[in-house]
Amino acid sequence: MQKKLTVNPDTRALIFDIDGTLADTMPTHYRAFQNVLGRYGIQFSWDYFLKFAGIPVGPQMVKFKAFFKPDNFDPERVAIEKEDEYFRMIETTKPVDVVFKVFNDYAGKLPIGCATGGDRRIATRTLEVLGITDKIDALVTCDDVKNGKPAPDTFLKCAQLLGVEPRFCHVFEDGVPGIEGAKAAGMMVTDIREFL
Repeated sequence: MQKKLTVNPDTRALIFDIDGTLADTMPTHYRAFQNVLGRYGIQFSWDYFLKFAGIPVGPQMVKFKAFFKPDNFDPERVAIEKEDEYFRMIETTKPVDVVFKVFNDYAGKLPIGCATGGDRRIATRTLEVLGITDKIDALVTCDDVKNGKPAPDTFLKCAQLLGVEPRFCHVFEDGVPGIEGAKAAGMMVTDIREFL
């Protein structure tokens, strides 16, 4: 029997990661990475991909260049190629049901923010595809902070926009960098992978 996802009773605001948490986007992101990086002779496993979940795509590409050492690989250019590839596939996005239920149960009852390592264009489109843009009180993306996950900046900025102290924010995350960032921000955090 699947465990039930719950909200801490001390919670005054909810903060959701988007990719892999609210939206089942990880397989699509993986395909986009494989399609683009395959052009440079780079292939990697699903497990390797998951190690970078939540880290903005720019720093991911820097890490891939250092590890795989591909020819003619400009991390900034390839990051744009990957995001464009993903954007073409975004319409197939479905919600992660167990998390989406919590989101809908609390929408309009507590302030809700989204804190993502993705860029604003993709995050906004994902929320539109899910049909929940009007239920979000704050959205913080990698475009809004100097230091992305696993730094706490994304979450702290989201709490600030929501007008709630970090210690009263309950974060739902699926990636290790995001979980580390939420903890570093002094927030309550639930690893949603335990409920899938």
